[in-house]
This record gives sequence, structure tokens and C-alpha cells, in this order.
Amino acid sequence: MKKIKLGIAPIGWTNDDMPDLGAEISFEQCIAEMSKAGYKGTEIGNKYPKDPFVLKKKLAEVGLVIANCWHSTFILTQPFEQVEADFRATCKRLSILGAKVIGVSEQSYSIQGTNKSIFDEKYVMSTKEWDKLAQGLDRLGEAALEYGIVLTFHHHMGTVVQSEQEIDMLMEKTNPAKVSLLYDSGHAAYAGADYIAVAQKYIHRIKHIHLKDIRSKVIEKVRAEKLSFLQGVRLGTFTVPGDGQLDFAPIFELVSNSGYTGWLLVEAEQDPAIAEPLKYATAAKAYMDNLIKRYDL
Repeated sequence: MKKIKLGIAPIGWTNDDMPDLGAEISFEQCIAEMSKAGYKGTEIGNKYPKDPFVLKKKLAEVGLVIANCWHSTFILTQPFEQVEADFRATCKRLSILGAKVIGVSEQSYSIQGTNKSIFDEKYVMSTKEWDKLAQGLDRLGEAALEYGIVLTFHHHMGTVVQSEQEIDMLMEKTNPAKVSLLYDSGHAAYAGADYIAVAQKYIHRIKHIHLKDIRSKVIEKVRAEKLSFLQGVRLGTFTVPGDGQLDFAPIFELVSNSGYTGWLLVEAEQDPAIAEPLKYATAAKAYMDNLIKRYDL
């Protein structure tokens, strides 16, 4: 591969938000199966060793590296000094691990881990809050660069940046030199956005990509029955690329025609008792390998 690297998140093996999903699967099994399926990178899960030197060594033993990790910020609701200190600690850890991006999600007022309706009870920011969030992200993005890391913002269901319009507002209000976008195909489509148009619009600011497929019928049920994000996950909202309703060819074509040189990372939270992780990881790898060949990546 000339421009991109393929990775996979551990959330298909063990779920951080719902620890009962995959509780029986060890860290060692998870990374061994990632490697067996042919991936070269991963993100950090709740069972990963906290010591970055230990983690780096264990990953190297199976041919993996850390591509990125989730980092929750609370710019709207916590003192900025605390937010920045927590952020710098994660950046320091990632720099030891050799990662080049950090995936930030603003978790103030987030309902993704609650029982609230993901479509009907999401928090909507005021103009003043938008300004506070953007200014805070710019400051954190500047701090990240001190560690050789790029801040990528993860638009996510249930958070203050969920819809296409909210992604647009975030991109408009933040400094492109300090804040980039973590593009997630599944969350964009789930929110009702034109997931291909979002990628096309911001490819110049996208520095990390999550490839996630969706099951439209489950999303229709979530909307009709006013279900929560986590209820949707248990029902099978998400799956790996090639197993749902999304067309990933336009995304791979866009990546091929752009200057994108980062990770394409599979992230599909499912119940591993229903969706056997190695089987789904292997199928996703085969699906993506075909697109890589087609678009000469």
C-alpha cells in the first residue's frame, strides 16, 4: 500500500461502554486475532495495558502499532486547565506509542452512554457554547502539535457534534491548522448526513478515518421506537464495511485521488457473541483489499 494503512479497533471484541459485551475476551486474544486477520494497527481499548512501554512491546510481538485513541474532552463543563492537563497526558502517552493523531470527542452533555433517545434528546449548543468549544479545541490542537500529534475531532452520535450541520459548524469555527476531522462513515450516515458528501467536502481536513457500516433497518427501529445509542448497538446498528448498506467505493476513490496518507480503521461495535470478531474482521479486510486494488492504494 502506497498511501494508507489498515487498522481495526478493539470495540468489535470488547466494548468500552458496555463491558458485558466481550467480557470473556482477553487483550491477548483480541490483538492476536487482529494480526491474524491482516491488520497493522489498532486503537486503545479498556483492556489494553496502561503503561505505554508495556503496550508498545506487546503490540510489536504481533506486528501491530497504535494508530490513535479516543479522548473525551469536557470543554463546555470543566475548567479548561483540567481539560488541558488530561489532554496533554493522553498526548504524551500517544507520543511514546508513536501515534500521530488523537481522536477527540466532546463529552459535555453527551447522551451516547445513557438511555435517552439518540434522535430526540440530543443536546443542542448555543452560539456562545459553539464559540467556547471551538476556542478550546484550537488551544488543545496547538498543544497536541507540541507532541507531534494532530487533533482530529470525532463527530459522534449522541454528542454535541452529531449532524452534518454540526460538523459544518465545527469546521467553520475551528482553525484548520490546529483542528482536523476524524471522519466516521457510520456515524455520518446514522445521523442522516450524506456520508459521501461530508468526506468530499472535508477531505483536506480529514486526518483519520473510521470505516463503519450500518444496518438501515435497525436505525429505522431506533428512530421509530425512540431508542438510545447503546440499545441500537445491542440490536446491531453497526457492522463492518461490506456487511451493511453503505457503499465504500466512493470513499476509497476519494482517498486515492486525494493527499490522504493516514489510517483507514475499521470500527464496528457489535456483540461478539453474535458477530464473531475474527470472522467479521477477516471479511472486512478482504472487502477492503479489493477496493485497495481497484483504486491503487
